[in-house]
Amino acid sequence: MIRLFNGIHEECGVFAIYSTDTIDVAMQTYLGLYALQHRGQESCGIVVNDRGVFTHHKDLGLVHEVFDKDTLAKLGKGNIAIGHVRYSTTGNSNRSNAQPLVVRHIKGPMAIAHNGNLVNARELREEYEFKGAIFHSTNDTEAVSYAITEQRLTCASIEEAVEKAVGRLKGAFSLVVMSPKKLIAARDPFGFRPLSLGKLDDGTYAVSSETCAFDSIGAEFVRDLLPGEIIVIDEDGVRSIKTYCGKEKSAMCVFEYVYFARPDSIIEGASVHRARLRAGEFLWKEHPVDADVVIGVPDSGLDAALGLSRASGIPYGVGFIKNRYVGRTFIQPNQAERTNSVKIKLNVVRDTVEGKRVILVDDSIVRGTTSKRIVNLIREAGAKEIHVRISCPPFTNPCFFGTDIDSKENLIACKMSIDEITKEIGADTLGYLSVEGVNKIAGSEAKCTFCDACFTGNYPCAVPKEMPKDKFEFKIQN
Repeated sequence: MIRLFNGIHEECGVFAIYSTDTIDVAMQTYLGLYALQHRGQESCGIVVNDRGVFTHHKDLGLVHEVFDKDTLAKLGKGNIAIGHVRYSTTGNSNRSNAQPLVVRHIKGPMAIAHNGNLVNARELREEYEFKGAIFHSTNDTEAVSYAITEQRLTCASIEEAVEKAVGRLKGAFSLVVMSPKKLIAARDPFGFRPLSLGKLDDGTYAVSSETCAFDSIGAEFVRDLLPGEIIVIDEDGVRSIKTYCGKEKSAMCVFEYVYFARPDSIIEGASVHRARLRAGEFLWKEHPVDADVVIGVPDSGLDAALGLSRASGIPYGVGFIKNRYVGRTFIQPNQAERTNSVKIKLNVVRDTVEGKRVILVDDSIVRGTTSKRIVNLIREAGAKEIHVRISCPPFTNPCFFGTDIDSKENLIACKMSIDEITKEIGADTLGYLSVEGVNKIAGSEAKCTFCDACFTGNYPCAVPKEMPKDKFEFKIQN
């Protein structure tokens, strides 16, 4: 499969549910994953636990494509389930890399799903291979599963095994782990990726990458897991293990607020929608310009555009109609087809832009190719001027924590000045939100500090010199 670096993608989303009763956990997990579909469209999977008997299904495709009524019925009812939606940042797109992973070891079955990226995944993998482990996938999650099962041989409980294994993991991880009787969730000590606890009733709890999934099943948000926290859910309720809490300064990925998360989610106490409104407000303060209309690129540019419009007093307009049946990762293998894909995905509302000075708000510029095509579409629709505003700073560094930015050579801001980028994409002016601005968009309600290394190069922990997403594929080929 040809992979083209054509935009920002986040690795995945996890969802899990525990009930003291036997219920339709497969359907609940399906609904949760449907709400998290924006976090990954390559593959998805669900594992159902019916009092220790695991049934699972996973495949490439969107949630509604992989799971139909018959498939969900075959999963059956149970009291625990975990699910996953994936966009790969480590490991190519194939069925073997779909999650959750189900492993069977001497202490019984275990299922695991993971969001994030480990900076020491290669070292862990090589260590376990030398010990005789056989890997069936090329993602980080299988290394995590070996770390847990190795500890399980000597630990009295699954939660003790997870606790010891977590001490070996470096980088970003939000995990859900299912044993025959327990559901366990864990978050890395930096808190790079979100993970929250929800509750349906006295005996039913849910864990999700985002709070929007709780709304889809009628669950009440309880709280975010603390960075470094491990929670165990079983017949006795919820208990917390805080061995790794407070070991590091929190470093939530600030791009969760800019792009990844759904606007109706609450992350670390801060509304994503409100954060994007602030981003637009800050953009106007940093880069004012005379214009007639403000439009946003669907979907993550819309809230920032609205915020800019409110701050400036310039009318907000609907500039694009988006084809909802084309996924975020609609990528074609050659230039002509890629150009056509933008026209298929977005259509300009000519009446909004024709003869007008337009402020176009988007979440980011990566290679610049998509921005160039979008600007050209607006120009063709008769816009008099096009002023591009971006609700984050320029990307100048690779990400090692779960965002698909694996090389500086793919980043236009590493090759060109802002004036050169402006000319390259065909805009009249271009303004990025400052690093200072992006770190303030979540507001005072945010209960965390942020990782902005993709903009600044200031990584919160030691990182490898390079870590291409297909690092394990290279290893296999050699």
